[in-house]
Amino acid sequence: MHDPQFYLSMAAAALTALAMITAALLVAWRGWLALKRQQLNAASAPADSDNIPGPSATQRIEIADLKERIRKLEAIAAGVDL
Repeated sequence: MHDPQFYLSMAAAALTALAMITAALLVAWRGWLALKRQQLNAASAPADSDNIPGPSATQRIEIADLKERIRKLEAIAAGVDL
């Protein structure tokens, strides 16, 4: 177990793993910064409520259906018979 080749390969593997973790964290950090920048730009943009269309009838029906399903699932989870 006193082989220098073993220690060299373990150090190289650890250094490679550290580099991969650092690269992944850097990508995540840049993504988080981009998200925060987008949120700040959206918050500072003037809100035009006149140009935003409301949900269509189909979307309202789908939302109502989903709410009903959620209500039924919550009742089942609570042990209530419908």
